[in-house]
Parts: sequence; structure tokens; C-alpha cells
Amino acid sequence: MSTLESLQATLAAEHAAIFVYGDAGAHTSQSAEPALFETISTLYRTHRARRDQLRLLIADRGATPVASAATYVVPSRLGSPVAVRRHALRTEQGCAEGYAALVANTAGPDRDWAIGALIEAAQARIQLDGAPETFPGAPELG
Repeated sequence: MSTLESLQATLAAEHAAIFVYGDAGAHTSQSAEPALFETISTLYRTHRARRDQLRLLIADRGATPVASAATYVVPSRLGSPVAVRRHALRTEQGCAEGYAALVANTAGPDRDWAIGALIEAAQARIQLDGAPETFPGAPELG
């Protein structure tokens, strides 16, 4: 996979993550679950910032950044904090896999940025009560 293809795939994953976190935030109570609400809100902002950075990296290469989909499939039962955490964990796992691929397909400052994003995705999994991984985003290496 080329660097540009990897950047575009990662951007597509970020579009999906932003949608998921927006939906998860709507299903999380700030008063009943303040820690979870703060985590979801922070991750939403983090993914928006990453999306914006990816758009710049792609545009700097003279390409048009992939657009977000009109809608995304989300679980119909996000009515409990456990379900929200579970869905957020799956989202972070998908993002970690995308960033692991991006690390493999970039060099220099772009790779440094991708490594930072991969580390943040691994840390987010821990915040969401996920288990640490030896090689975040690359379970086949563990």
C-alpha cells in the first residue's frame, strides 16, 4: 500500500470514528457517568484533530482527501455505559490498526505523527477498560 493510500484509508477510519463518538456521546450521561462522558468527549475531539491533520497531509501530496460517508452503521443498543465502552473499544482497535499500517507506510515526520496517534489509540483503549497489547494495532505480531 502506498503512503497516500494508507493516509486515505486512515482518514476514512477517522471519519467513521468521529461519527461513532458523536453517537456514543449522545448515549452517555454527563451526570450519571461523568468519567465516561469526559473520555468520549475527549476522544471525539482527538479524532477530529487527527482527521484535520490527515486532510492536510493528503492535500500536501496534491490529492483530494476522501470524504466521509453519508452515514455509518452503529449498534442500535448503546443504552448502557457498558455498551458504549465496548463500541468505543472496537473503534479504537480499528483506529490502532489503521495507524499501525500508516506507521508501516510512512517515513520521517509523517511516521513520527502516526506513531504518536498509534500510542494515543492504545492509551484510549486502556482508558476504556481495554487490555494492554504488546503490539497495539498489530495483534498478528503478538
